[in-house]
Amino acid sequence: MRWNLKPQPNPINVEYLANALGVDAVVASLLVQRGITTFDEARQFFRPSLDDLHNPYLMKDMDRAVDRIESAIANGENILVFGDYDVDGTTAVSLMSSYLKSFYPNVDTYIPDRYNEGYGVSFAGIDYADDNGCTLIIALDCGIKSIDKVDYAKSKSIDFIICDHHRPGDTLPNAIAVLDPKREDCNYPYDELCGCGVGFKLIQALAANKGQTINDLIPYLDLVATAIAADIVPITGENRVLAKFGLDVINSNPRPGIKALVQNVKKQILSISDVVFIIAPRINAAGRIKHGNYAVQLLTEFNLNEAEGFAAQIEGLNADRKDLDKQITQEALLQIEQNSDHDKFTTVVFQEDWHKGVIGIVASRLIETYYRPTLVFTRSGDKLAASARSVKDFDVYNALEACAEYLEQFGGHMYAAGLTLKEEQYPLFRQKFEEVVANTIHPDLLIPEISIDAEILLEDITPKFFRILKQFEPFGPGNMTPVFMSKDLTDSGYGKAIGKDEEHLKLFIKQNGSEGFGAVGFGLASKKELACNGSTFDAAYSIDENVWNGQTSLQLRLRDIRDAEN
Repeated sequence: MRWNLKPQPNPINVEYLANALGVDAVVASLLVQRGITTFDEARQFFRPSLDDLHNPYLMKDMDRAVDRIESAIANGENILVFGDYDVDGTTAVSLMSSYLKSFYPNVDTYIPDRYNEGYGVSFAGIDYADDNGCTLIIALDCGIKSIDKVDYAKSKSIDFIICDHHRPGDTLPNAIAVLDPKREDCNYPYDELCGCGVGFKLIQALAANKGQTINDLIPYLDLVATAIAADIVPITGENRVLAKFGLDVINSNPRPGIKALVQNVKKQILSISDVVFIIAPRINAAGRIKHGNYAVQLLTEFNLNEAEGFAAQIEGLNADRKDLDKQITQEALLQIEQNSDHDKFTTVVFQEDWHKGVIGIVASRLIETYYRPTLVFTRSGDKLAASARSVKDFDVYNALEACAEYLEQFGGHMYAAGLTLKEEQYPLFRQKFEEVVANTIHPDLLIPEISIDAEILLEDITPKFFRILKQFEPFGPGNMTPVFMSKDLTDSGYGKAIGKDEEHLKLFIKQNGSEGFGAVGFGLASKKELACNGSTFDAAYSIDENVWNGQTSLQLRLRDIRDAEN
């Protein structure tokens, strides 16, 4: 692991904020690192308010979108709510359709089939709208590049409203309204909303015209928080407000579908991390294994007994997803070892019967082992399809663009992408991809990095300090869980490997005669000898709580340890 201590902020700014807030220098430094330098900014950070949400009409085309929906309702038109099959898309469809249906019945939903239609707006979806007499399609989390699809719909006298958050191309679709804060001509104050977030701004505008307030929309925020967590968008600005209040709904009064998903979870309070690792994979499993409609059925069902039935179905799909994920990962790792591919700058594997719905997850798993830009291929009809994942700070999309001569199509962003190619192009593409990455990646990027916020002493870790850190939540991109470093540590002498396969490390750490803390390092059992040989060592860690036999204590969540001489 590469330890990277973040640049420490200007001491003058830290001292000013520490005095203004009455906090210690470490807390003030963490805030300044996050761009918070004044008392008012800190108040807004620690006490998010729904009043901080921006006026939805600041978004380009919002007035046109609202006018068209109100016209459709006044004229009794059929409206189709269309969205992608992932968490952001299915939550957005559930949000928009359930809001509209609360006062207007002629609303239908459509999620494209992952395998027959692929990502985004589809001709099949437009034909479905036409066959069912829908004259307005509201597309969520997709559509910003669907120029030909929107033109096709227009030829059938079907209008489009697009709510997207992906970066537009040079030309916008010929839709009635294109809501996307990343439009160059859109001056909306916050451009990091997810697709469901853009959908929420639209219902916020519709609600305002109906005389409703933001408080009337709080029940929908469990969906928005789930999408924010799953889509890994920055939890800053408006997203932080939506995530905070959405988490409150998830923990106090979630919709029956989400309640059914988490009813067997033992934790009393769910965090953003729990949404990412418990709720999101189950919603995603529907589209990965069977069909995204299962997720929409679950999230729009208001009878708890019915919702529990849908949740049980999705639980089964998620179990299938986990089995496939484990099996394919094992097969891919074996393939890499047998072909001696672990010495390359890239990881590229292919087996024609691998399930297309989980190859993206497998690519992420392979990065955990080999930490290389990774592609996992499977057969898709008469072509090969792949999911790409990348390591921190390397743009895999640009690398694919450099290999475009061999590709049928590709799309995505810096860290995740998808592509298809003809089978005969696979060997040439694989060779070119390896060459491109080898010639452009800095060797340091092939070593996982731990980004450390500050070096502190163990004596700095007090219950008060931890209570303030808890108020930094919800954590996520742009506001990650603080990671600290402490030097010259020793174990009490009782350190040991734990877990079924003894792959984890449990220590009791002291520094300069301090009282000490329990510490656990998941997957760090290989560092046992380093920590338990009587020598001093350094540790990188975050701080959390350990509950045991009804007693709660602070513990260190180890990220890595190294010899103190380094």
